[in-house]
Amino acid sequence: MNAGKSVLAPVALLAGCAGAPTATVQVPEVLRPGAYEKLVKVVPAKGDQIYECRARKDRPADQAVAYEWAFVAPEAGLFDANGKQIGRHYAGPRWEAADGSKVIGSVAQRADAPAAGAIPWLLLVTRADGPKGAFSDVTSIQRVATVGGVAPAGGCAEAGLKARVPYTADYYFFSGK
Repeated sequence: MNAGKSVLAPVALLAGCAGAPTATVQVPEVLRPGAYEKLVKVVPAKGDQIYECRARKDRPADQAVAYEWAFVAPEAGLFDANGKQIGRHYAGPRWEAADGSKVIGSVAQRADAPAAGAIPWLLLVTRADGPKGAFSDVTSIQRVATVGGVAPAGGCAEAGLKARVPYTADYYFFSGK
């Protein structure tokens, strides 16, 4: 998918003080959150993208069963700016804080990652899916700065085999202004 035109978006790393450092990343315009939203957290993630070997749906009827890697779910830890784990990211997709608050997301837009071999960058809209807490007011999430996580190269030969592919990403959490 064409990433569209990019804009330079400054992102404040929220460290709880006025002089917090600022990082910049070029985020494609298509991944920009709504004008009514503001950045509230930058949450680095480290974990795996999980794939399963499944029969291809698009194989010609006259061919033997062919298999391919299909995405199943992410499984990652979420960290604060100091490297302390503050939550987890898993199937749904869901982001759950240590306090039990969580959001579930759905992909609104995607763009190819600038780095080869990295999963796409995403804009997801979210809704609360649990008790009130650290993540419950999040309205959208950008997944950017991805490294790794793509399905294994080549096909697979046996249905049900699983592959865990390491990845890292930064999740930018937005809420209403």
